[in-house]
Amino acid sequence: MPDLGLNIIFKGKNFARLLGGLGVALRISLIAVAISIPLGLILGILMTRKNPILKAILRLYLDFIRIMPQMVLLFLVFFGTTRSFGWNLSGENAAIIVFSLWGTAEMGDLVRGALIAIPRHQYESAQSLGLSPAQTQIYIIIPQTVRRLLPLSINLITRMIKTTSLVLMIGVVEVIKVAQQIIEANRMKTPNGAFGVYLFVFILYFLACWPISMAARYLEKKWR
Repeated sequence: MPDLGLNIIFKGKNFARLLGGLGVALRISLIAVAISIPLGLILGILMTRKNPILKAILRLYLDFIRIMPQMVLLFLVFFGTTRSFGWNLSGENAAIIVFSLWGTAEMGDLVRGALIAIPRHQYESAQSLGLSPAQTQIYIIIPQTVRRLLPLSINLITRMIKTTSLVLMIGVVEVIKVAQQIIEANRMKTPNGAFGVYLFVFILYFLACWPISMAARYLEKKWR
């Protein structure tokens, strides 16, 4: 039977270190999600307004964030702001800023799509029933929007958790960085350790994201 290097995971404090690295990745992604959701809701509502100047500005922001790779944004925020403005940003704070900007853009586009997908006749029917604009939003528009958004928002969380693997490039010691450190420290004694360590990292990411993905799938089927 081939040596997969799995024993390296339980050597010393390696297991605890990998769990701690996953905790860093989860903390960055969940804080970014907590910031992105309310800001994305506001952004999405503003994007449905008929003000052409406002729509052009928001579209420019959305396109910029979507086109620019997250790694480039991480470098721009972490290294660029430090050199240009003298800000003393930690790698974790820079990652939270970047993922919040990205999450806000993604959430805003989801909200915009959910709002414009609601048929116009529902607004007209609410008006004919004597409902005020506020009542129309509260009783008709918002419940439908939430049902459309919730599964998509949960999927955004899993995407953000997986994308946090990029933060090792700016020195954040998350689970991938910890895995690299463990492999390097044991390269001579356990040459096949890379397979076992990265397999364990895969399992950690799977255990973190799979329940969230299942929840999104369940809600999508329930509300279809």
